[in-house]
Amino acid sequence: DTATTEIYTLSLHDALPILIVLGVLKKEDLSAYDIQKLIEYQNISQWVKVSTPTIYKKMLQLEKQGYVKSRLMKNGKMPEKAIYSLTAKGQTEFEKLMLGIAARPINVYLDFNAVILNIDSLAPTDQRACISIIEANVKKMKIDLDNQWINSQNSTVIPETGKVVIRQQFYLFEAIEKWIEEIKKGF
Repeated sequence: DTATTEIYTLSLHDALPILIVLGVLKKEDLSAYDIQKLIEYQNISQWVKVSTPTIYKKMLQLEKQGYVKSRLMKNGKMPEKAIYSLTAKGQTEFEKLMLGIAARPINVYLDFNAVILNIDSLAPTDQRACISIIEANVKKMKIDLDNQWINSQNSTVIPETGKVVIRQQFYLFEAIEKWIEEIKKGF
């Protein structure tokens, strides 16, 4: 299948920001600034690594590749800004990315696994301290996600798909919390 093979020419690091931007533009025409604010407001960068400079850089690249087009718009006394819209070529690329990324093996990278892999190189008290710190961070994240979930229920800005991802992350952290309880017994 073409969609699944073409995406493999891009790394996930490169493909995910493109998919996010094209997906946003599929729903509405926006400036790079508005795309960045939407990503920030919806906490997308919490789950997918998308930085502000990446958005601006990607917009220029996507326009050069013909996936988006821009038109200059002036709003009152504000300076002109480029408003981007998805082209037919961009729509095709969006679909290829969706299918291609969905076809990839799922990897879950947890930064703290580097600590766990090396924890036996520490003194027992430091091992327990590291695990306690990780545990506290997991609990904090779980509380934050639960609050996000509660707040998202009355939000008209966060789409249902965003709410689903918040819940997914909550369940992942719930599972990590159980895992920590198990490994604490060994340290």
